[in-house]
Amino acid sequence: MIQADEKDIKLFLYHAKQCDPKKCTGKKMAKFGLVDLSEKIERIPSRSILLDPMAQKALSPEDNSKKGITVLDCSWEEVERVFPQLLKMRLEHRALPYLVAANPVNFGRPFKLTSVEAFAAALYILGNKQQAEKIMSKFNWGHTFLELNHEPLEEYSQARDSKDILRIQSEYM
Repeated sequence: MIQADEKDIKLFLYHAKQCDPKKCTGKKMAKFGLVDLSEKIERIPSRSILLDPMAQKALSPEDNSKKGITVLDCSWEEVERVFPQLLKMRLEHRALPYLVAANPVNFGRPFKLTSVEAFAAALYILGNKQQAEKIMSKFNWGHTFLELNHEPLEEYSQARDSKDILRIQSEYM
């Protein structure tokens, strides 16, 4: 178990039990006490930032992370099933900008991030670089994600708002 720093942003994971438990980054994060894992959608805290690839707004340093960050660890079919529930909840839907995966399954593929990579990217963008490094340190390929995306993550973390993120993203795509 890793000691949480008082500046750490609370991390929440909705886990639908649809992935290979041996490859599941969310389960491994929970094992180390790095994320609050739940199998019930209702346990996602109101006003938390939901990392949603379909969101209209990109995550940026201007977002308020006091209520935490939430990631959905499930198939697209499950997302379609739970999405009506998610829309009723008061969540801050935000999309991550262009980043490249470093996980062994999707290495080098843009936007194909694991749950831990999504959390690390969000933490980095929101200014919690040490927490991003801490969660990635539990994966032997974790440092590769931060190295591979260092330049865009640095630029995104310096952005003013969502529009600025989109401008920066366009330089990488």
